[in-house]
Amino acid sequence: MLTDAQIKQYHELGFVTPDYRLPEDVIRDIGEAHARLIARYPDLNDYCSALLAFDTWYLTVARIPEILDMVCQVIGDDVALWNSSFFAKPARVGTKTPWHQDGEYWPIEPLATCTVWIAVDASTPENGCLRVIPGSHKPQRLARHNANDAPGLALNLELDSREFDESQAVDIVLERGQVSLHDVYLYHGSEANHSEHSRRGMTLRYLPTTSVYCHDRPTRFQREGVLEMSQRTIYLMRGVDRSGKNDFCMRY
Repeated sequence: MLTDAQIKQYHELGFVTPDYRLPEDVIRDIGEAHARLIARYPDLNDYCSALLAFDTWYLTVARIPEILDMVCQVIGDDVALWNSSFFAKPARVGTKTPWHQDGEYWPIEPLATCTVWIAVDASTPENGCLRVIPGSHKPQRLARHNANDAPGLALNLELDSREFDESQAVDIVLERGQVSLHDVYLYHGSEANHSEHSRRGMTLRYLPTTSVYCHDRPTRFQREGVLEMSQRTIYLMRGVDRSGKNDFCMRY
């Protein structure tokens, strides 16, 4: 569980690195599941935006009680999982993730999500760890983003450089098995991996069920071969649907 100080940090800075660490056997299972994925779909060796569309095994990780406990501490007791992704960044070829806010991509109303970021490998500045602008979530608004379809980028919407001061960025350095949590409005990104070590990271996206995942809303993220946001499956993980409007595939 998060301490009171860690809950305060999440709300004040927009992110937190808990004391919790996933067991080694779980991390090993995640790595094996990812290996199965890229064996079948080699084009996903660097980035997969919709893991559950390919293998619902990843729900095993999303249901871990300790993870759900921490998520409920920051967004409430009624939560749904709406996505899981894999940012692999293989050694020497990992792509860059431009500065962005997650909410710029997602059809959720009102906009709310806690992302759990799992380090399947050690995540360091050398291999492209997550970088954040502390406190950038506090206005609770989406800043200006511009389309950027340049090669070598994991995402195609980028924060306008006039919106923030990159010198204020901090690195979220994680050991294998550690996790971080961050808010939907937090400014964040990561550099390409030019090191000799892979930087595999898996994300779990949870929304409070007071929010609605709007399957009929178009989104700005358009890239060939990527599952449309409108096609994502929503899973109720704890509690009830407070909005009364979410279309769940199943309840846990």
